[in-house]
Amino acid sequence: MKLPRRKFLHLEMGATALSALFDTALALGYPARPVHIIVGFAPASGPDIVARLVGQRLSERLGQQFVVEDRPGAGGSIATQIVVNSPADGYTLLLATSANAVSDALP
Repeated sequence: MKLPRRKFLHLEMGATALSALFDTALALGYPARPVHIIVGFAPASGPDIVARLVGQRLSERLGQQFVVEDRPGAGGSIATQIVVNSPADGYTLLLATSANAVSDALP
């Protein structure tokens, strides 16, 4: 398939405009305070390690602290309930695993 030059330039300009919009979206100031990542499993478990690695990378990238909190028990349902009851402001996140999908499927 041969792409005409004019069509290619239009696509290139569109991609450039999208990247500029993405940079503007990042500059909106989120997060303005520490973000909590709630993990429904014990410390040093697989999900905890993943949450700590992701939190560290996000802290470096966004310049704000990401705090990992472990709330083990009930197959992750305790942690899920904590996140559900928290304010819907984007500062409390849940590290969901397959256990969350299973417990959601149970009656």
